[in-house]
Amino acid sequence: MKGATPELLSLLQRRPANIRNICILAHVDHGKTTLADALVASNGIISQRMAGKLRYMDSREDEQLRGITMKSSAISLIYNYNKEEFLINLIDSPGHVDFSSEVSTAVRLCEGAIVVVDVVEGVCPQTHAVLRQAFLENIRPVLVLNKIDRLIIELKMEPMEAFYHLQQMLEQVNLVTNELFTVEAMEKSAEDNDTENGDPSQIHDWTNIDDEESSRNIYFSPDQGNVIFASAYDGWGFSIKDFAVLYASKLGINQDVLQRTLWGDFFLNTKTKRIMKGAQSKAKKPLFVHFILENLWSVYDTIYTRRDKEKTEKIVSSLGLKILPRDMRHSDGRVQLQAICSQWLPVSNAVLSVVVSKLPSPLSMSEERVEKLMCSQMRKFDSLPKETQDLKQSFIHCSASEDSPVIIFVSKMLPVDKKMLPQNRQRPLTEAEIAEKRRKAKEKLAERAAVRSQGETTEMTALKEEISEVPLPENDAEKKEESDFVFVAFARVFSGTVRKGQKLYVLGPKHDPSLMLKKLQSGEEIKEASTLQDLAHDNHVTCVTISDLYVFMGRELEEMDHIPAGNILGIGGLERQILKSATVSSSLMCPAFCDLYFDAAPIVRVAIEPGHTRDMQKLVEGLRLLNQADPCVQVLVQETGEHVIITAGEVHLQRCVDDLKERYAKTDINVSSPIVPFRETIVPPPKMDMVNEAISEQRQISKKDSEDEEVIEPGLVEVSTINGRCTLRIRSVPLPEEVTRLLEENQTLIKTMGQISKSHGKGRGEGLEELQQSVIDSINEFKSQLSKAFKKSGKMWKDAENQLWSFGPKRVGPNVLLNRVEHYDRANVWNCVETKQQELKLRQYDNSIISGFQIATLAGPLCEEPLRGVCYIIEEWNYIRSSHSISYDEEVQKRGEDIDSKNSCDNSVSVNPNEDVSSANGSDTVKDKDSNESSDSENETVPSPHRQSTGHSHMSGQLIYCVKEGCRKAFQTQPQRLMAAMYKCNIQCTAEVLGKLCGVLGKRFGRVIEDTMKEGSQIFNIKAVLPVVESFGFAEDVRKKTSGLASPQLMFSHWEVIDVDPFWVPTTEEEYTHFGEKADSENRARQYMNQVRKRKGLKVDEKIVEHAEKQRTLTKMK
Repeated sequence: MKGATPELLSLLQRRPANIRNICILAHVDHGKTTLADALVASNGIISQRMAGKLRYMDSREDEQLRGITMKSSAISLIYNYNKEEFLINLIDSPGHVDFSSEVSTAVRLCEGAIVVVDVVEGVCPQTHAVLRQAFLENIRPVLVLNKIDRLIIELKMEPMEAFYHLQQMLEQVNLVTNELFTVEAMEKSAEDNDTENGDPSQIHDWTNIDDEESSRNIYFSPDQGNVIFASAYDGWGFSIKDFAVLYASKLGINQDVLQRTLWGDFFLNTKTKRIMKGAQSKAKKPLFVHFILENLWSVYDTIYTRRDKEKTEKIVSSLGLKILPRDMRHSDGRVQLQAICSQWLPVSNAVLSVVVSKLPSPLSMSEERVEKLMCSQMRKFDSLPKETQDLKQSFIHCSASEDSPVIIFVSKMLPVDKKMLPQNRQRPLTEAEIAEKRRKAKEKLAERAAVRSQGETTEMTALKEEISEVPLPENDAEKKEESDFVFVAFARVFSGTVRKGQKLYVLGPKHDPSLMLKKLQSGEEIKEASTLQDLAHDNHVTCVTISDLYVFMGRELEEMDHIPAGNILGIGGLERQILKSATVSSSLMCPAFCDLYFDAAPIVRVAIEPGHTRDMQKLVEGLRLLNQADPCVQVLVQETGEHVIITAGEVHLQRCVDDLKERYAKTDINVSSPIVPFRETIVPPPKMDMVNEAISEQRQISKKDSEDEEVIEPGLVEVSTINGRCTLRIRSVPLPEEVTRLLEENQTLIKTMGQISKSHGKGRGEGLEELQQSVIDSINEFKSQLSKAFKKSGKMWKDAENQLWSFGPKRVGPNVLLNRVEHYDRANVWNCVETKQQELKLRQYDNSIISGFQIATLAGPLCEEPLRGVCYIIEEWNYIRSSHSISYDEEVQKRGEDIDSKNSCDNSVSVNPNEDVSSANGSDTVKDKDSNESSDSENETVPSPHRQSTGHSHMSGQLIYCVKEGCRKAFQTQPQRLMAAMYKCNIQCTAEVLGKLCGVLGKRFGRVIEDTMKEGSQIFNIKAVLPVVESFGFAEDVRKKTSGLASPQLMFSHWEVIDVDPFWVPTTEEEYTHFGEKADSENRARQYMNQVRKRKGLKVDEKIVEHAEKQRTLTKMK
């Protein structure tokens, strides 16, 4: 098949009906890149013999060394189907969980996906993840059941046994898609019920689900033509339709009937020559076994197993194949097998024909997907301006006319070597250029010959010639300073035609077309910034002129002058306008596309520093480039000045460090040991000690050796501000686990609530009608779930959901602050979505309480890690007698809002005038409160405005500090525990290495939670949990111990309490007997805590000298 030339690509790009944008999705090592090689070979870009070995789409050196894909890469292929030419833009994506962000960048640009599943390993965790990502982006998948050759060669299954195994694989995949579809259907039915206002006569019709299912092609079924059976390594693949066409003419049966019956419980009655149902009950061979699998098995048996040359030649002649003599004479039977099967059933034809016939074109984009792309979660499509809503038709029709607005989404910035750019690539010389070079060479030879004949050649002239040929050193220095790569935007045109030299707008994620419309209507000038650095704080639009357009061709790029809608492209020259992803448009009314969905959040962090201090600027610039090039990595500078990168896992971390050293910073760097996050929490008082003895009440009482005056009882403290004018009583209790889980699962919703409250507080919100009904329903559902969870937890939590003051840390965390102050009914966090807003009033320093709570939950007392699952209750908030009392009018309230505006989240209204509070001057410095009370009173009689504002800020700061210290002290009076981040570990191994695998897990404090054996094989599926802090080097250790027979996949799962008190010391006789007087056995929690404290520069209570009771000398030992 002919390759794709720029002229042919430009022609096909104008036919959106013949364009397919697809990506390949799968778990790691399931055969994505091998399949991509086969598809690339079909266009003659690489040799058919090298398909599966070259790994053409893996262009990075570390990808070739590790044998896994680490980045998404695209290529444009051409395929002839029914005498029509189709343009297929193919994106190969990684399967390793550390690079799942690359899958998100690929899925956003496509309408279809090829999901590859290894028939031996089955549905793996990353298969779940990629199916979920495809479903969330509303793209249609087709299924490739790959590596069927392993059933023949490795597992040595019989055809009938393999048929039932394939049925089970198909059921597993369909089970995943069924779960995704059922959840969506139930959410839609719930929304419909809400819109019907509870009318019982309106009942959701679940029969419509079948219609929706068939239209969206949810299930995979071979008779529907969306399943391909393949062995990409051996180069063969087929769909049911391929054999239906073959056998229809031989058997004289209708092709459509064969296509419906070749898969399933059907058999052929040899007497009547009719296809009948019930093959299993009548002990007959199904058609799929009889006509397809048995033929495949016989081919493998003849060519690979028995090496029968005569039968091999008969197979080749009967199939009409032309096999090269060198392949037929090859000593390796696998090479002969690949040569025959790749011509008999080419996998590229099977896959591409299904892609063209079953997957949608850009013209088939649904309205639902358009609205999802154009709207964020908290906004309805109908609330967008009319000019913005009109763009929807441009999306749906994929219009490429001159009048259509240009709309492009950039999913990531891709670093490309300058040598790979078309303008820098070496091109063949033309005949005129060759003739000119030849002429110049002849002239130079003639001059030298003339000089030699005259004898005038001197050393000086020769030296001048040499110097003239050597480039100047300044140019070399300039070249060294220039980077050897550029950023190319990995993008898709959704509307219009983008051209070179065109002026477009780059819209940031906070761009709001409604605000832009108001500015335009008011005649306000729109400032067009040229780079991200030039942007003002309230401006999210930069202007750019398109300089270069490219089409991705795997490892190469092809330059284009214009690219119409519906195509995937690369755009050069946007590195100063786009950080990671962005929306590019010719219209300011275009909204910013919704954020990409990332399945794996970055959790592993390390500190980076240069090998030499003089290279710090290179490191900073390198980190900036790394942050731009990787969609998942996070780069930040901590309060200590350390430069930190956060990655998704160990493999991702290694790739980022290598890129930083060799590509971006180009300098030696020192990498710290991984900085693993922990959480701090409190637990109910334990009932058993370390030797499983019951703890008596007497012992708990006698444990209080030195009591703090502020501690009333365990978990309850009473603290006062420094000036003694305000007293608070704070209680800390463990939050129920179900409540903590709900808070973590709904962090995005809590953040949305905060944004709504903030917009109402600033007067920007016009009402709840702008919000999507689904957002309001989600918030109400969240409240009802919290209410149920609190009710299950006991009487103590009665009505707790209506007492919520704030969440923390950062106002979205899994800790809560409850208001149980008598006679103080403030508005709770749900006030943001209630139709009748509560007319409740706030005390003046309400935000100071919230700020102190946020600081306390952000850094706990154990090792300054964030808290998790802790509830703080404000039970009393009293002001001690003051000589001056302020009446809280609007001016004072406004001044209070100005001071605490940065920390404000709740809807502040006005202050209760009946509350007794201290004066604004009450926080002035008091040397002796008793002796200077009268003088303070005189000074406070006529307070100046300056003294009032200064006193207000002092009082606010003292109250923040008081709340923070009170929360920490209340936390420390309860049993404290560290929480470790846990990985979910999925491993497939054989029974021989199962014991060694469990030994590696036990050594690293992991545990197996499930082990199941696959039917018909000796492979175990192991599911385990492992602390993240113990996971570094785990994969390599497992491979060494199991001789490479097991390879783990790690993904963050949950937080788990380390059930050891970091400060535990033996107190009972049993504990002294078991652990010794010094209890110097390993305390995991204390060890982790000390590691974190050392890294942060905190005090560590650790002995420098161990076992120093006696000092023996040589003289004493005589």
